[in-house]
Amino acid sequence: MSLDAMFDKAAAGAAPVASVTIRRPDDWHVHLRDGAMLKAVLPFTAAQFARGIIMPNLVPPVTSVAMASAYRERILAARPEGSDFQPLMTCYLTDATSPDEIARGHAEGVWVAAKLYPAGATTNAHHGVTDIPALAPVFERMEKIGMPVLIHGEATDPEIDIFDREAAFMEQSLLPLFRRHPGLKVVVEHATTAETLDIVRAHAARAAATITPHHLVINRTSIFQGGLQPHLYCLPVAKRERHRLALRKAATSGESCFFIGTDTAPHPRTRKEAECCSAGVFGGATALQTYVQVFDEENALDRFEAFASLNGARFYGLAPNSGTIVLERRESRVMPAVAVDDDEVVVFRGGVTLPWSLGAITP
Repeated sequence: MSLDAMFDKAAAGAAPVASVTIRRPDDWHVHLRDGAMLKAVLPFTAAQFARGIIMPNLVPPVTSVAMASAYRERILAARPEGSDFQPLMTCYLTDATSPDEIARGHAEGVWVAAKLYPAGATTNAHHGVTDIPALAPVFERMEKIGMPVLIHGEATDPEIDIFDREAAFMEQSLLPLFRRHPGLKVVVEHATTAETLDIVRAHAARAAATITPHHLVINRTSIFQGGLQPHLYCLPVAKRERHRLALRKAATSGESCFFIGTDTAPHPRTRKEAECCSAGVFGGATALQTYVQVFDEENALDRFEAFASLNGARFYGLAPNSGTIVLERRESRVMPAVAVDDDEVVVFRGGVTLPWSLGAITP
């Protein structure tokens, strides 16, 4: 089944609206990389979102206040002329993370959250956490200062089936973490299963989940349809169709514990179409067009602003953006790939006709 066919067709009803105007949205999960890649991909995120939570899995990872400050300055310098995009920085947790460094970065406004990668779980996660309970002093300090932890929720035991690693992490690691640290704010990043969504709902007073555009569109069959599709391979990997439908239901439900997190994760084509394919989908150029299409098909355009612009800001204790963006029911087409040095990054849903377009932005 093609990607376009994976979209549910809109139910019959009232005449379709021509456009939707919402407060400027934020992307609560962004990989911008660094150097030439940063300069190539940042304009697409900055064109769609006012703020973004920046993932810290660089090489080397962003583990200190000084490194986060320097990375933020590189992002600001790479913004297109006239852009007001604001990067919100995070700290990469390791087994050696200091509670005092966490608290200092938060107090100084350098970072807004910390990212927990189980060691080896995904791209550049080999410096991640090997023993989550051992980080109790860090989590206790984060509880005290109200700083969220953002979790890549997959178990890393190679004996666990790759399609079951999110479920295993929830049972083995996340639920015990909730019990040990009842005041800790948690974001389950890029949720992919119905069961994870239910866990977040059960802890919605202090937990939330981001949902990506690609997990709303593809299921695990999509990765293998018509031959192996490396540009649809990401971690966590897409799951069965029932989980895709559960994600669509959650995203469009209006529940405040779910919000945008594109997990746009660029890799050069040569790294994707390689013997060992890098994990990540570059959706930054088509994110809002995809999200609004899903909400349209689910007859939930009236709830799009909450998911895109309000829920995440509320969770992080930030004011919503004052400006607006218009999404227009007008066909558009984004380039299939973005040049980076002598290579390129393939765009998710690039080169295909999209039924929605970006319209005017009011700062």
